[in-house]
Amino acid sequence: MDAQRKGELCEIARQIRIGIIDAVYSANSGHPGGSLSIADVLAYLYFEEMNVDPANPKMENRDRLVLSKGHCAPGLYSALAQRGFIPVEDLKTFRKTDSYLQGHPDMKHTPGVDMSSGSLGQGTSVSCGMALAGKIDNAPYRVYAILGDGETQEGEVWEAAMFAAHYKLSNLCWLVDFNGLQIDGAITDVMNPTPYDKKFEAFGWNVVECDAHDFDSIEKAYAAAKACADKPTVIISHSTKGKGVSYMENNVAWHGAAPNAEQYEIAMKDLGAL
Repeated sequence: MDAQRKGELCEIARQIRIGIIDAVYSANSGHPGGSLSIADVLAYLYFEEMNVDPANPKMENRDRLVLSKGHCAPGLYSALAQRGFIPVEDLKTFRKTDSYLQGHPDMKHTPGVDMSSGSLGQGTSVSCGMALAGKIDNAPYRVYAILGDGETQEGEVWEAAMFAAHYKLSNLCWLVDFNGLQIDGAITDVMNPTPYDKKFEAFGWNVVECDAHDFDSIEKAYAAAKACADKPTVIISHSTKGKGVSYMENNVAWHGAAPNAEQYEIAMKDLGAL
């Protein structure tokens, strides 16, 4: 990836992070940590990888994205806003009673959302169904899903993984946001789901790893996924929870908490918005 394009994606990711903080602060609730850790990946998917059209959100052959870790909706909404699906100013209505931007993604009311998600694990099964439908219809679209690392403690994730490998869903790509922290602490302390590479390989998947905050690394990972023609791909994405906001980085307290006015100002300064 050339330096100019990399710079453009970095700026998009910065704007996505600003939108995340604005949304969570305005709602006085939400999940900033895991939203910030996927901001770079979302920037890459929506501005480089996926075939989508904000003017036609239900385009039949569009690529699909399932945010299986649905509590990180602020990240998805902010990416959709930057891509032109929804107005950026609407992010400040997040979780308000009369807002279409609910606490978890809602495909019925939010343009660009392909699957309503919430309960962890369910998005993986849905992504498999979408991918299998694409195979049956010989459709050109690809299906992407973003999972939390804590989410991989759910049994449904591994049932879906077995299904995807059995049906050779090479049009399916999962990304595990491996930031190492979940609501109760370190994933290795709560219930260790690693090693991911050996487990997914045993389930019949193509396994790729990347640095979630390096666009060259992200680009190589998704290129490897597209190049695999006979099995689904999982990208183990090594990330920093709370990336971009000094006091949130690697701090489990910001899994599901909103900044106060003073903390909001610090976050905006960290992100270059003030």
